[in-house]
Amino acid sequence: MKQRRFAGLAIGLVAVVGLGLAGCSADADTSTASGEDAYTIVIVPKDSTNPWFVRMEEGVNKFAADSGNDVYQKGPAETDATLQVQVIQDLIAQGVDAIGVVPVDPGALETVLKQAMDAGIVVVTHEGASQENTMYDIEAFNNTQYGAFIMDNLAEAMGEEGTYATMVGHVTNASHNEWADGAVERQAEAYPNMTLLAAEPRVESQDDGEVAYQAAKELLKKYPEVTGIVGTSSFDAPGVARAIEELGLTGKVFVSGTGMPAANKSILEKGLVKTLTLWDPADAGYALASLAEQILDGEDISDGVNLGVTGYENMTFAEGSDKVLEGNGWVVIDKDNVDSFGF
Repeated sequence: MKQRRFAGLAIGLVAVVGLGLAGCSADADTSTASGEDAYTIVIVPKDSTNPWFVRMEEGVNKFAADSGNDVYQKGPAETDATLQVQVIQDLIAQGVDAIGVVPVDPGALETVLKQAMDAGIVVVTHEGASQENTMYDIEAFNNTQYGAFIMDNLAEAMGEEGTYATMVGHVTNASHNEWADGAVERQAEAYPNMTLLAAEPRVESQDDGEVAYQAAKELLKKYPEVTGIVGTSSFDAPGVARAIEELGLTGKVFVSGTGMPAANKSILEKGLVKTLTLWDPADAGYALASLAEQILDGEDISDGVNLGVTGYENMTFAEGSDKVLEGNGWVVIDKDNVDSFGF
């Protein structure tokens, strides 16, 4: 690897960012790298086996091929913040040039990400809008608007009336909770005949389809008035759909949320789920690596930055933030287009 990092990172990240990244080393360039000229950029997902992150790795590998840099993905064997910290500690010890992280728990990563930046390593995140020790966080879209969009889809399925609950992968997951909050806000302003279940407004699925299924089944048995669930994790909608079908509630209870096309084809075709929403994780992986490279190259990171992939060509800072960059990368999946995505 070639150690081309911010000279100012170890002595003051805030000062460097405030100067428009002027502290980048002078020998950075924007041409395709190779050999000793290549950066080592590592993307650390929540885990290495989740189909979502298997798909993300495809984008990471594509960026490696396009850029000529040493870019790869390395995640823990399961979704666990402690294991993710260990992966990052290993990368710090190896002296990589940049680390891109999809945090399991932003709070649990603050110390280790600060250690990385103090060591002169560029740190960027995805789905980590609340992360303090990162240079920039990229979001495929405005999280509040995405949550509202999920609610619009659920409301349509529910006939804009009834009681609903929200489900998140982990109560510590910043993005999932922002989507759920955005859904609730949208309901309050647009769907007066819908009501959030006060007794258990937010259920945790632990990013696990079996847990989502069990949690949904218990919820629906305990609260028969519930006719809708907002899902955020890619495991939520299929887990909830399984519970709906098993309990004989097809057409009476609905779920909407994030999900992978191929993995959810059957529940869409059965009508257990009307629509799912997502962004392509491969594009997010590509964009995260691209952002790290641009920082290493000393490029200006400002409104309009192009990360080289659809939905991330014109990133803008979230309102009131100089750290969180938002794109427009969401898509809708239904039974009519589920076969068109290729993953």
